[in-house]
This record gives sequence, C-alpha cells and structure tokens, in this order.
Amino acid sequence: MSLLTADHGTAPRRPGDFSDAALSDLSVEFERLPASKIIQWAVDNFAPHLALTASMTDAVLIDLAVAVYPAIEVVFIDTGYHFPETLETVERVRRHYGLNLKIMTVAHHDEALWQVDPENCCSAVKVGQLDRALLGKAAWMSGLRRAEADSRVQAPLVARDLRGLIKVNPIALWSDEEIADYIAEHDVPVNPLLARGYLSIGCMPCTSLPTDPDDPRSGRWHGRDKTECGLHEI
Repeated sequence: MSLLTADHGTAPRRPGDFSDAALSDLSVEFERLPASKIIQWAVDNFAPHLALTASMTDAVLIDLAVAVYPAIEVVFIDTGYHFPETLETVERVRRHYGLNLKIMTVAHHDEALWQVDPENCCSAVKVGQLDRALLGKAAWMSGLRRAEADSRVQAPLVARDLRGLIKVNPIALWSDEEIADYIAEHDVPVNPLLARGYLSIGCMPCTSLPTDPDDPRSGRWHGRDKTECGLHEI
C-alpha cells in the first residue's frame, strides 16, 4: 500500500508506523499535491487522534481543513497576553465554522513572564500548553509557511516533531499572494490587525508593526535575538 493511502479497515496509524525516511519521501511527494489532499492524508491516517493549531491571524488552514473533516479539533493557546482583536477573531472564527475548538489557557502569574523571564516565557505559556493539547494525539497540523521568514524556508510539509508526533504543514508552499487570493475568494475570516499593518501576530507585548517591509516577522520580539517561539521546532 502506498504511503499516500490509508487502509480504512484498520485503526488510526501511529507515529511509529512511519520511518523518518518515509516521512522525508512523503514531504517531497506532498510538494506536488494541493493542500486539501495533504489534509485528507492526515485525516485518513490519524483522525480522530489529530489536531490543528491556529494563531488566528487568518483562518485559511481552518477553512481548508473543515471542508475535509468538519470535526477536526482546532487548538488555540490563550497565553493571557493576546490582543483583544485576536480574541475577538477566535470567537468569530468559532461561530463561522461551528468549530470543535479547544482553548488552552495559561495559569495566572503574579508577574508578567514576558517582563521577568522573556526568554522562557514562550516555553512556559505556549510550548507547555501545546504539549498538553497534544496529549493522546498522533499528529497535528499547522499553518506554517516557508514564505513567512528565513527561519522557515526549509520547513517540510510533513515530519516528526520533538515529541515524536507527526507534524503536517499543508500550506507550507503557499505564497503571501496565494493566501490573500484564497481569503478573498472564500470570504475567510481574518484578524483585523492585518488591515492595520501587523503581518505576523503573536502576543501583544512582543508584537509590533514590521520594521522591514520584506520580513513579515520583523515586528516579533523587536530588539531581541529571537525569531521563533518554539512551537514549530522539529
């Protein structure tokens, strides 16, 4: 049986069913497939032990995924530091799609972690919550794209993450123009901060307007030697 197909008469597959070499081959094969086919592969092989993470900058991946699998579990990490517009987008997207939404909330801290421990803040409030959300899962999908930053230009379409789970990036090859066209054609909800020039939206204390028009993530952690929060490490 091809790695691109699943035996629907068997239980969902486990991460260990795929070798690293097989995942590397699949990533290359996926570069020739539309995002919907990649999502279908993930659903066929891993549902219901499958989740999708969303930052709520836009709902492009959600729009694609619910068309394939309406019951997909969508995970949003509420760090306690989000823009009000982002939280409003969460609710708007939830209602628009009738999402199976799982919101991971962070315990209250007396001191703002981003001030007292900025280097470890992301690990505590983002990565730790994602670890919790993915307990019992075999695979997860993200909207990571190569065009977003130099640190992501080699992002695979499928690979094994640091937890040993299968991570799928169905729209990794999409350009900014393709994202914009899809949003317009499908009336996809977007974060209103995009219209105000915020091209990469994270926690409010660590997100500013881009300082480099050619680098959408140049407004993240401005002035610090930091480019990623750790959620997408493989």
